[in-house]
Amino acid sequence: MPTIAVYDTKPYDREFMMAAAAAGQVDWVFHEFRLSADTAATARGATAVCGFVNDRIDRGCLETLADVGIRHVALRCAGFNNVALDVARELGIAVTRVPAYSPHAVAEHTVALVLTLNRRIHRAWNRVRELNFSLTGLVGFDLHGKTCGIVGTGRIGRVTAEIFRGFGMRVVAHDPFPMIDWAASHGVEYMPLADLLATSDIVSLHLPLTPQTHHLLNAESVRQLKPGAMLVNTSRGKLIDTTAVIDALKQGRLGGLAIDVYEEEEGVFFEDLSGQVLQDDELSRLLTFPNVLITAHQAFLTREALGEIARVTVENAVRQSRGEPFLPGTLLE
Repeated sequence: MPTIAVYDTKPYDREFMMAAAAAGQVDWVFHEFRLSADTAATARGATAVCGFVNDRIDRGCLETLADVGIRHVALRCAGFNNVALDVARELGIAVTRVPAYSPHAVAEHTVALVLTLNRRIHRAWNRVRELNFSLTGLVGFDLHGKTCGIVGTGRIGRVTAEIFRGFGMRVVAHDPFPMIDWAASHGVEYMPLADLLATSDIVSLHLPLTPQTHHLLNAESVRQLKPGAMLVNTSRGKLIDTTAVIDALKQGRLGGLAIDVYEEEEGVFFEDLSGQVLQDDELSRLLTFPNVLITAHQAFLTREALGEIARVTVENAVRQSRGEPFLPGTLLE
């Protein structure tokens, strides 16, 4: 029976992980702290570790994991930019992920952010609770007939595009590997990134974080955005240069910003800091803008997504303990 040490866990992680394993199938060790070089020794006695997006699985961490006998790191997320894969290969540690837990969860949250920010629903909710029923300052715009630019047409980007098409929007897209047949069947037009930025009323990012996509939205590319456009990011925080976006917001060139991820979210997102002083000056500044909406990396947080994450994690851990191949498409090589 495999023993899985799970890091950076919250109550919902434990609930769905335990539900995914039959009685006696897995021995669980749940930790609330993150996996890093400083904490990796706590995995001693486990057969696998399970990490999340903000765990630092670098060389130091992996070397300690190898020393205590770990041969499998199971990521309960799709992204893997926080893992030193070359070091893992060198040490003989298999790294798996959950490549498609629920593209609908993230896509639907993306649309929810757009609707909320555009129609000022969050501001209206606060007003009504204070018995302020004024509509001044709550004017939005029709999505119908507007242009949405989807940057990255993987599973999540495609589902998001299809939802926006349902609003009667024109959808344009950019991806280094375009899905031509899909685009043709859904009325989506591919174009260069600069053209997409200049054309779109809403720009939604759906890309992995790589050296090529780091700060894809920087001072130069933000200036290429259509004046008054809304920028949405539910993918990876470091796709956006926060300093450049704050500058565009201050100058009124950016009409709105809706983000579920933030480039310096580690140590902030997933935590309750309500009794503390926020030490991140740029995040503090973003929170002052009336046309900025921030959620704390919750786009994945649906019952369906959590269930699939737990299912894949448990299945791969059991397979690894039996010497069987991992689920197709989950092993990072």
